[in-house]
Amino acid sequence: MTSRAGAWFRALRPHQWLKNILVFVPAASAHRLFEREVALAATVAFLLFGMCASGTYLFNDLMDLDADRRHPTKRHRPFAAGQLPLAHGYIAGATLVGCALLLAAWLLGAWVFATLGIYVAASVWYSRALKRIAMVDVLTLAALYSIRVIGGSTATRIIPSFWLLAFTMFIFLSLATAKRYAELKLMLASGNTQASGRGYSVDDAPLLQSCGVATGYISVLVLALYVNSNVAELLYSRTTLLWLLCPLLLYWITRVWIKTSRGQMNDDPVVFALLDRPSLAVAFIALVLVGAAS
Repeated sequence: MTSRAGAWFRALRPHQWLKNILVFVPAASAHRLFEREVALAATVAFLLFGMCASGTYLFNDLMDLDADRRHPTKRHRPFAAGQLPLAHGYIAGATLVGCALLLAAWLLGAWVFATLGIYVAASVWYSRALKRIAMVDVLTLAALYSIRVIGGSTATRIIPSFWLLAFTMFIFLSLATAKRYAELKLMLASGNTQASGRGYSVDDAPLLQSCGVATGYISVLVLALYVNSNVAELLYSRTTLLWLLCPLLLYWITRVWIKTSRGQMNDDPVVFALLDRPSLAVAFIALVLVGAAS
């Protein structure tokens, strides 16, 4: 791979497409993931969200150049390091987003087009302003995760349940807070007291940690209430087995926060979860339990 091609590869961040697996969650939770039309629609939504994600990452890097150049690791990003022309970044970002929106309207309909449009608008707004406002930034990050779930719902025409929306809201808020806390730990290690381009100082780290752990544990409570609900009984014949998901999730959330507090967290906990072996083991056990409970 040439240096220019490698720079574009890093700028587009294809590894971040892993987060778009969330579009499959509504179909999986409704036990319809293996229906041909549902699986195809979710797969197309996955690809379209990936195109939008890469486009908005380009915009983010271009709008955050000054802060990235002062950051201990982000200064190596292709645009911050001067490896790619800025004008090419704007053209590539607009092309990716524009093509994704057109394909969404053509292949999946107006609702998916609108959902993708909201995702892009929220991402750009976050990059321009919201990332600098304490707590508003993590709420926006959590919303961007949740929009992927809603995108999967609109693509497959599966209405998400109250339980799914409540669970995703709390667990993604926990993960978004972990992302910001990890950045503060990195800033502290580099000797800085104020996060560049953010609304936090290192003194805010204990509060962020408390909020993140609390919202993560609340997601476990939502899961427990769901298992005890009539809705779960309609989908599962052996709901007793589902109770084992609660200690699994408690372990995983605690592990994420232990890794984060030790400064060992990737700057995106969702990507970390999809690459971390213990996390994958937890996911496998959870799938086995869900399958046995069905």
